[in-house]
Formats: sequence, C-alpha cells, structure tokens
Amino acid sequence: MTADDAGTGGDADAGSDGSEVADALPRPDDPLAEAVEAALAGRSAVVAVGVPIRLLPAVLAARERTSGDPWRIACRPGVVDALSRALVLGTAVAEAVENDEIRVRTGEPLGHGTGGTLFASPDRVDAVVGPDGDRTLATTAVDTDSAAADTDPKAVDGARATAESRLDAASPATVEMPSRTRLLADAREVLDDRFADDLAALLASLDPGEFGRTTAVSDRTLLVALAARHDHLFRDLRTWVGTDGVGIAPAQEFTGDRQALVDRELIESIKVPVGPGRPMLRLRAVDDALLRARAEEVPSVLRGRFALPTDADGRIREDASREGRRPVWERRRW
Repeated sequence: MTADDAGTGGDADAGSDGSEVADALPRPDDPLAEAVEAALAGRSAVVAVGVPIRLLPAVLAARERTSGDPWRIACRPGVVDALSRALVLGTAVAEAVENDEIRVRTGEPLGHGTGGTLFASPDRVDAVVGPDGDRTLATTAVDTDSAAADTDPKAVDGARATAESRLDAASPATVEMPSRTRLLADAREVLDDRFADDLAALLASLDPGEFGRTTAVSDRTLLVALAARHDHLFRDLRTWVGTDGVGIAPAQEFTGDRQALVDRELIESIKVPVGPGRPMLRLRAVDDALLRARAEEVPSVLRGRFALPTDADGRIREDASREGRRPVWERRRW
C-alpha cells in the first residue's frame, strides 16, 4: 500500500514507528481526522468512497456516537488487507461490521479532485480536498447556517449519486480479523478469564496503529508476553490464535516472537511432559516488571527491553544498563 493509496501524503512518515498501519494513521493532532469525526457524528445513511486507512479511526469514532442504519464504506485498495495485520484497528473494524454498524467494500478513490474521498448523506456531502500533505474538508449542504459550508441542493444530490454509483461498483470485502467480542470470548474459552481481561484492557488503551505485524515488538510478541504472565502452554496460545482459532496469524509464526522474549530475559519456556511424544512448552514470565505491570503498562515494558542492545544471537548484551531495563514508573526519581 503506497502513501498515496493510504491517503497519507508525502509527510506522513515523519515520526512513524515503522508499522505498516501506523505509518498510514494520523498523529493525535491531525486536523483532517478530527474534522472527519466532527462532520460525520450524528449523520444518517452515510455513504463513503475512497476512504484511506488513516481516516478509518475517525469514521469508527463518529459511528460510535451515532445510531441508526449502517454506514456503507468503500475503502481504497489495500486497506482491508492491511487490517488483517493490525490487531487494534482490525478488531475494532471487525466489531463494527459484526454489529452491522458499517458495511465495508473495496473500490478505487474518486478520479477527480486531489483527495479522492467523499462522505455523503441525504442533506450533506464532505469531500477531502487540498494539496498533498495539507488536506481539508469541503462541505456542501442542502440548508446550513454554517459559514464554512456551501448551500447547493443540486450539488448534494449529484455528489450523493456519484458516491452511490461508486459504492455499487466496489467489491465486497471481508476483514480478516476477529471482532473484539469474538476475540475475547474465544480467549476466555481456550485460555482463561485473566488473560482475556488483560487483553481487553490492552486493546482499550492502545492507539489504532500500535502493534502491527511489521514492528520488532509485534502483535504476536504482545500476545506471547500476555500468555506468559498467566503460565499458559504455548500450544494453547497457538491453538487460540491460529487458523483453526480466531485466525490472527498462522500459529507457526509465533515461534520467533517467543524466542525473542526468551532472549531478552522476559519469559522462559519450560518443557512439560504430557503423555507420549514431544514435551509441551509452558510460557512463564520471569521478569518482575512484566509480572507486576498492569495490562496497559505491558507495552512500555516490552518496548523498553527490546530497545536495549543485543549480541549477534539476539540476547541482551551484558553491559546493558540494568536501570534501563526497568519501566519508567519504577525508576527512582530524585
């Protein structure tokens, strides 16, 4: 997914953390995302086309503040596919789809203008306009008291018809991430309530672009660390996340993340004989900071440890500062 496909603009990579999804999402003070949420909240029968991944959190936030029939959203090519590798945003979008709050399709952005994104409802349309890196919303309404909006009923009808036509031409799309409800319900069934409660608290506290599939501390790393906090079998974790479970990622992909956590002395893998055949591995957290942290503090523990220098075999260098391995809330202040 290119920067243009994502609707990020040429300056969007500044300050990104290297995550495929985080690179395309706005920073907290992004005025375009704030304008989209404000413009959509409370509106009915919304039809949107050319929606980039950077605006999906704003669309979801506005939909949460709105009741009524589902909104129909045509995302740009590559967006729905990226959601399959975005634990936080992907599960949130899947939840909205499962609750029939939004319906997602995939289609090309509008061919005219510079933004290619349009939000339409029966009495108002908002189009993304402006030069690359400086997008804004242009609003046209049937009847408005706002000085920032034009009044043109014919233009509203025409734009709405264009959006409907483009939406009809878009392809149905399936978000390959479980909904939050399904994710947590399966976690309680396969693992336990404590793990599910940790995961629920984490998902509620994380920004949409955090813990994607391409970062050093990935969503898989996070899930293995959570499982180790509660002494789960590695097999049970992989049963839950794999294609026969909730389908977050292939089960075999978690081995590297488990070893990375072992190398950084956060967890250990204990061989547990269970009947004939190879022994199973029990995950166990051995780092006090990981054990003592509240669920929403676990990301800070992981990022701090993964930021330390390592040897060629991936283990933390002996000369790494012990103080630097402690989370910030435990460090002594003078």
